[in-house]
Amino acid sequence: MNATPAMNISPTQSIAIDDRDDLTIIKDITLNLLAYCRANEWAGYDPYDALNSRVFKALPFLNFKLARLALTQGVKRCPINLRPLLLVPKTPNPKGIALFLSSLIKLSKIGLVAGDKEIDMMANKLLALRSPDERYSCWGYNFDWQTRGELVPKGSPNIICSTFAANALLDAYEQSRKSLWLDAAVSAADFILDVLFWRDGSSQACFSYTPLGRSEIHNANLLGAAFFCRISLLTGRKIFLEPAFDAARYSVGKQHKDGSWEYSESPSQRWIDNFHTGFNLVALRQIKKYIGTAEFDSAIRRGLEFYKGHFFREDGAPRYFHDATYPIDIHSVAQSIITLTELRDFAAGNIPLAHSVMNWGLRNMWDTRGFFYFQKLPHFTVRIPFMRWSQAWMLMALSTLLEAQYNNSKPSR
Repeated sequence: MNATPAMNISPTQSIAIDDRDDLTIIKDITLNLLAYCRANEWAGYDPYDALNSRVFKALPFLNFKLARLALTQGVKRCPINLRPLLLVPKTPNPKGIALFLSSLIKLSKIGLVAGDKEIDMMANKLLALRSPDERYSCWGYNFDWQTRGELVPKGSPNIICSTFAANALLDAYEQSRKSLWLDAAVSAADFILDVLFWRDGSSQACFSYTPLGRSEIHNANLLGAAFFCRISLLTGRKIFLEPAFDAARYSVGKQHKDGSWEYSESPSQRWIDNFHTGFNLVALRQIKKYIGTAEFDSAIRRGLEFYKGHFFREDGAPRYFHDATYPIDIHSVAQSIITLTELRDFAAGNIPLAHSVMNWGLRNMWDTRGFFYFQKLPHFTVRIPFMRWSQAWMLMALSTLLEAQYNNSKPSR
């Protein structure tokens, strides 16, 4: 497929999207980004893929914890892309493919792409990327990753990849009613319930990130809870509702009085950042949507007030941490747009702020070759075009904003 000619957007050009001409600009940016991803066959580099290096694999004496951590963090933080020198291959990421699938479905609904054939292809690609040798449908990252505690092997399933993949397949199922997509999503729910859900007596319950050990990471926990509510709604299986509500109540109970959440309850993971806070809020909003409960409305409002009050500069730039701006990360740009759009019924001004974030992202992190940069620091920009972290997330953000604009413009009946 021939790519649409890339638009030349000046760093000083203001791009508002609340009139027809500027909405057309956003549509053109979306199509340019889509053409870039198609041309690269939806595969690319990732901030955390250093252990895929063929050079590293050829030097087994370096295969120990500190070396793996040093290589991963060194390559991730380097402003120059070392991956070609280290012979890191470009590969498809299951979570990225899930985001692409959900984005294509949104864009097909508003008529921006003719998506049925491509949606089927993407859903099949996602199924092909399932974790091998597992009895369930579940998904993991396309690289080994070293945590502070253990090495998580490539393909080892986790709740983040599995919920994003299963939700994307549910999006496809709701559009086409192909039972294959629903069956895989139900299998993922069974995996999460049987393997990742834990309960400590009767006092608390939570979803772990991986099967390798118990964890209390709030965005992972709330994403699991929201997915359980959706799968219960679609299948009528009530077995998922009690774990979903118990897990959601656990994380809501850990919300601070000012509305913030720390990333995790682990002493070494007590930071407060933009996009994980956004995940929490969107997950709670989805629970409300699927189940019709108002139980978490107060938590959503307090969290959204904190989010809007701490994570945005006046020029629309999304701050990474609640108390520090840099690095300004494209993931924060994308998730800010998604969070503000999805919670537009909870506070006035969400959509104008989402537009402001989008404007800043286009002025500062869009490349006319059709992709978005990774990070902006005080004195330079890291221009590496990560596929999952940057392009997939920004396509999801653009699609979410365009879908909301389209739905708002439809005449009422």
